[in-house]
Amino acid sequence: MLSARNQFKGTVKDIKIGNVMAEVVVAAGGIEIVAAITRGSAEHLSLKPGDTVTAIVKSTDVMIDK
Repeated sequence: MLSARNQFKGTVKDIKIGNVMAEVVVAAGGIEIVAAITRGSAEHLSLKPGDTVTAIVKSTDVMIDK
């Protein structure tokens, strides 16, 4: 069981695999969530565009500056 309350079911829209990290774009309920995960995790999950996934957000804050 997960303790994170912010869970968004969605579809993998795009995935960019790098040497160490992977950038995963998830379309969920009219928004896009972008996550940076390890390449190993992306490979372990066999992520590909079109997959149904759950984006789980657990953070103390999100900061944006311009």
